[in-house]
Amino acid sequence: MNYNSNFVIEIKNAVRAKRREVLLPLSKFNKEIGKVLVREGFLEEIKEEKNMIMAKLKYDKRTPRFSDVVLISKPSLRSYIGAKEILNLERKGKKTIVISTSQGLMTGKEAYKKGLGGEVLFAIW
Repeated sequence: MNYNSNFVIEIKNAVRAKRREVLLPLSKFNKEIGKVLVREGFLEEIKEEKNMIMAKLKYDKRTPRFSDVVLISKPSLRSYIGAKEILNLERKGKKTIVISTSQGLMTGKEAYKKGLGGEVLFAIW
């Protein structure tokens, strides 16, 4: 699966610029990343508009819901993890990791409950 890191970096830049919404390129993969981020409470909602995705950023009293994102898997260096190793990676802080598994994109906790491993895309907190 070809992972496009621009999606999460654009959201990070929009948060730093204190924007409420950001327009992102439409793709099936970006839409799935957006759904995971909405489910985890980092985004308020995502809407599909023509060839773009409108992502509404979530704030609590002018404070963004997440402060940073770190890309783990890159096109030049893919990073894979087994189901048993997921908790060790998430315990290193209050991070939420997003994993591409054989059953689609999900957080590390969801993948651990299902006993799935996969490609670790990024960590967000």
